[in-house]
Amino acid sequence: MMPSMSTPTPSAPPIRVLIADDQMMVRTGFRFFLDAQPDITVAGEAADGEEAVALARRLRPDVCLLDIRMPKLDGLAATRLLAGPEVTDPLRVVVVTTFDLDEYVYGALRGGACGFLLKDSGPTLLAEAVRAAAAGDSLVSPSVTVRLLRHLTEPERTARPAPVTEPLTDRELDVVRLVAVGRTNAEIAAGLYVSLSTVKTHLSSVQLKLAARNRVEIAAWAWRHGYVRPGS
Repeated sequence: MMPSMSTPTPSAPPIRVLIADDQMMVRTGFRFFLDAQPDITVAGEAADGEEAVALARRLRPDVCLLDIRMPKLDGLAATRLLAGPEVTDPLRVVVVTTFDLDEYVYGALRGGACGFLLKDSGPTLLAEAVRAAAAGDSLVSPSVTVRLLRHLTEPERTARPAPVTEPLTDRELDVVRLVAVGRTNAEIAAGLYVSLSTVKTHLSSVQLKLAARNRVEIAAWAWRHGYVRPGS
């Protein structure tokens, strides 16, 4: 799911990132690339899940990049501790893994992650995922986005649309449907012939009405309650 990326302003403070992976070569590669970005800096590294949670709580980075398979505490458990529904002041977590497994994606996003990225997605997408998370947006590897949402919502697809505190407008539903099939904010704006700021306004309103923390939860809600169908 590819959100639109705004050009970082030179005066803005850099995005502080924590990298957690049990492989030193992976951490070194991520650090090398991210530190080379003008708007991103690596604030710390962790080699296992327990260290990642402790360091994240101490450093309060803007974005945590967590591997799934780590010793002592896996990335899914670490994600729940840092960003889960029970966390009072959640951090923004992007799970980065080698394994394109549905249960991993499901566990990460249900645990509060705002992004899910495969390690072979490339460095450019890694930086985009960091920027998206820092901006309160979400990025999921394009190769898993729609398949993921269909899989996660399969048992509930026949359910009636859930009541919300305030009904979504027709235009908000148009935006939600496009989010659910992986459109970026820029693509939604072009498709609906509206401005980018209008799309962002609609998404903010939708998040409040659905009590959704990010666009991934908005998309999942649309699939789960029948607003999007296979072949959309």
